[in-house]
Amino acid sequence: MDSKIFSPKITAVMESLRKLPTIGKKSSQRLTLHLLDKSPETAVAIANSLLDAAENIKKCKYCQSLTEEDICQICSSQSRDESKLCIIESMLDLIAIEEAGFFKGKYFVLNGRISPLDGIGPNELKLDILEQIITDRDISEIILAISPTVEGETTAHFISQMIDKSIKISRIGFGVPFGGELEYLDQQTLIHAFNARTNI
Repeated sequence: MDSKIFSPKITAVMESLRKLPTIGKKSSQRLTLHLLDKSPETAVAIANSLLDAAENIKKCKYCQSLTEEDICQICSSQSRDESKLCIIESMLDLIAIEEAGFFKGKYFVLNGRISPLDGIGPNELKLDILEQIITDRDISEIILAISPTVEGETTAHFISQMIDKSIKISRIGFGVPFGGELEYLDQQTLIHAFNARTNI
C-alpha cells in the first residue's frame, strides 16, 4: 500500500525502519515523514552517524560488547574486579546493570541465547571465547544474569556444565519473573535480583 502513496525512495526508508525492534508500519511512516519533511538535516546527521558507527564499531575481543577499540573500556579498566564475571545476554543488560551502579566486576555478553529452532547454538554465542577467558583468569565467581525464559534456562544450564566445579556459579533470582527480560527491570529490582542470587 505504501508504494501506491509514496515514492520508491520514501517507501524504501519506511521499509528499512520497520526492520528495527518495536517499529511498525505507522511508526515508520511518522518517523520517515518527520525526518524528510520537518528535519532533513537531522536525517542526514543520523545517516552519517549510523554509517560511521557501522564502519568502525566492532566486538570487544574479550567480553564481546560493542566498542571502537579492540578491548572495551570495562575490560581494560584496572579498577574492575576481575575475579567476578557476569554473563549477560545483550548490551542492553550491560547498560541496565551499569546504570544501577552496584556491580564492579567484568562481563561476557552472549549476544543471544541458545535456541536450536532459530539456529543458535554454542558456537553462535562465542562460548569458546568465554571458556578461554575462564581458563586464563583467576575467577572466583561467575554470575549468570540470564533471563528466565525457556531459551535462557537452556543457556544457563549449558554454561554451568562447561565451567570448572571449583568456580562458584550463581544465578540471579528475586524479582525476575519467568519469561522476563533483564533490560526491563527497574534498578531496585535488579539490585535485589543480584543480592538474592543462588548458587548452582
